[in-house]
Order: sequence, then C-alpha cells, then structure tokens
Amino acid sequence: MTREIPQIKPSDSHRRSVRALLRGCRSGSLATTLPAATEEDAAGPTPYVSLVTHATLPDASPVFLLSELADHTQNLLRDPRAAFLVEQASGLPNPQTGPRATVTGTLHRAEGAELEQARSRFLARHPGAALYAGFGDFAVWVMTVERIHFVGGFARAVWIEDGPGLPAALCRELDAVAASACGHMNSDHADAVALLAATYGSNRDAADGWTMTAVDADGLDLANGETSLRIPFPNPLKDANELQPTLVALVRAARAAPQ
Repeated sequence: MTREIPQIKPSDSHRRSVRALLRGCRSGSLATTLPAATEEDAAGPTPYVSLVTHATLPDASPVFLLSELADHTQNLLRDPRAAFLVEQASGLPNPQTGPRATVTGTLHRAEGAELEQARSRFLARHPGAALYAGFGDFAVWVMTVERIHFVGGFARAVWIEDGPGLPAALCRELDAVAASACGHMNSDHADAVALLAATYGSNRDAADGWTMTAVDADGLDLANGETSLRIPFPNPLKDANELQPTLVALVRAARAAPQ
C-alpha cells in the first residue's frame, strides 16, 4: 500500500523563512548539469554541485558572481537550469532539525540596469569581491526562481510555487529610495550605524568604519572593509514609508540593548 505524503500549504511565514535563509546566508550549494565526458559516454550528463557565494536582489532572487573558468559556469552556458541550496542546519547537533531551502530555476547573465543593481547588491554582501569583480572572466548571474522547496525541520517540508513572496511594486519602491537612505545614514547618522554594527555584529569592539550598503524589505546590510553584516528587520516592510520608522526603531532598540 502506497503511503500518502501529507501536503502542507505554503504560507507567508514559509516565504519569509526562505527569504531569511537566502539573505542571511553568504554561500550555498549550486547544482548544475555536467555534460558527458565523451559522446560515447552512456551515462550522459550528470549532476554537479559546487560551493558558491551569493547575494539577493530586492525580491530575494539569488545573485552570483561567477568566473567563466569555473565548471559550474561552463555548465550554465550549456544548460541554464540549476538548483541552489541554502541552509542553517549543518552546525546543529542534528542537522535534520535545521531549516534549509532549495531554490530551482534558470540562471542568466545580468545586463544593463539589472547588472548594475545585481552587482551593487552582491558587493554589498561581499565587499571583498570588489578586488576581482572587474576581472574579464567574471560576470554577474541572476537566478529566475521557478520553484522553492523549504524544510523547516522534521515533517515541515513545503513546496512554494509563487516565489519568495515580495510584491514587485514594493521592491521597486524600496529600491528607488535605498541609495538615498543609505547615504543619509552614512553621512548624518554614522554613530547610529556604528551602534547597529556593535549591537548586532559578532565583535562589539570593532564598530568603527561601518557603512550601510543596502536595504530591502527584510533588512539591511552593513560593510566594513571586506566584512559584511546582515541585520534583519523585526517584520518585513509593507511599503517604502515604513523604512524610516523601522530604522529609527532598530537604532532605539540597539541603544536600549545591554552593551
């Protein structure tokens, strides 16, 4: 007798958890298709998985900076289909209890306005990549998300068919004000940025030199040299007007936190 697998209906909480993984992790496992070694190879193409660093667009679509010399990039040039796994489970006593998400879709090289945005978002998350981002063999790639499989732990698996769950209009609104918001915080409230880094970072004594580099509906990014720090918002923003009061509340909470 075939056992029927219970189907869990995806919720906003599931989508938010997926975005938290995509934005909070700085690397993941990218699965591409490795071609057959020879035309006579009966096995044909095979799966190939590699460790890559990533960032996200405002809508949480994964962004990658890939070298054309890498096997995974050569695979994508032949077949753009891919799967990308992010997780916060491997460090737990029982990794099966931890959250993970597999995002499936196709990858394409970013061009034009998308390239400018994607490159900026990647460098905000990986400032050290600025040393090689301009090399001729490197290009920015963006994943078009088709399906997501989220696992929150035992018996907590769900397929999400409609993406990470952020409206396109909201992403555009926030992206339009992100640069000015970051500039304002860095020029007029550098002390608040330093306080956020000291409060939410792992080294409270290294708060100097931090700048706000990006913001989206789920949180903000800070950078200091080659180091970056992701600070999630308590709740996702519903419109651009919520950004300023959310930043104020975040700073106030940092000031009230034990130092």
